[in-house]
Amino acid sequence: MQTFTSERAVDLAVVERSGFVESRHRGSAVVLDPDGRTVAALGDVEAPTFPRSTLKPFQAIAAMKAGVPLRGAQVAIAAASHTGAAEHLAAVRSILAAAGLDEDALRCPPDWPEDEDTRTELVRGGRGRQRICMNCSGKHAAFLWACTENDWPTATYLDPEHPLQRTVLETVAEFAGEPVAHVGVDGCGAPLAAISLTGLARAYSTLGRAAGNLDADARAATVAQCMLDYPEYVQGRGKYNTVVMEELDVVAKLGAEGVLALGTRDGWAVALKVLDGGSRANALIGLSLLAHAGAVPDAAAAAVLDRVVRPVMGGSEPVGRLRLAEPVVELLGPERAAALGQA
Repeated sequence: MQTFTSERAVDLAVVERSGFVESRHRGSAVVLDPDGRTVAALGDVEAPTFPRSTLKPFQAIAAMKAGVPLRGAQVAIAAASHTGAAEHLAAVRSILAAAGLDEDALRCPPDWPEDEDTRTELVRGGRGRQRICMNCSGKHAAFLWACTENDWPTATYLDPEHPLQRTVLETVAEFAGEPVAHVGVDGCGAPLAAISLTGLARAYSTLGRAAGNLDADARAATVAQCMLDYPEYVQGRGKYNTVVMEELDVVAKLGAEGVLALGTRDGWAVALKVLDGGSRANALIGLSLLAHAGAVPDAAAAAVLDRVVRPVMGGSEPVGRLRLAEPVVELLGPERAAALGQA
């Protein structure tokens, strides 16, 4: 089994240096309206793909289905790809403490934190990579709490046949509205479901619409609202997922290998994968497609893009930019492309 090929992808963004297109990011992307209809599709959006960490909110929902009473920042860190800042580690430790476990119970691989202060503290203390510093440790802590709540074995919580992981796969299929096409292993060691980009967008449409909605699934509502209430825990201060949630009130979650999913409170959703696995263009592509749908104002999207999309540098001076490729610009139309700084 494989994801879509380059021939079935389209150019989504290019890197321009000194007036010369230096790199191209090909991929696929889909936009769904609140009724689940496809309003824009670029490339192959039905082929299976590994959504990677964009599935974390649904893994958190599965842990809550198993009886884990996550609250507040704990919910956000369970759905996070965090940087390992001090507040992130404190939230993970609070989940482990509630489960009656310590960091040794985590089965995610040891890693250095992205957060510079935490990394410096580890180096100065003569300590190396830590499991709790791995960006998926919040998810793993929630998994462990589900195990202790149900007297399930903790040593094997990453086995695809573990009762918790069966609940996770069922939850992903439920929200995606389609069967799981394949089960692999994620970078953190957890089972990983393959679904289509359309299925991923469908899941985020439901998730985004659940935020603050008393009529929605209570667990989905809790996860979505806590991600929006504690966005600094979902990625990290100044990081693009966090900025998008802070400034646009849109549920945003990255995934490794070039995946991004976005969901708004009124049910608009975008899911995309850049085929080369790079993520530097994801915010640009995803927010531009949300603006195209009218799900976020052009000016607000442009303001966020100004914060999170870096210029192409030559020495200490900007000499180019990351910009949308022609298929996306044509979809937007000249007026909206200009409003987003992409004319």
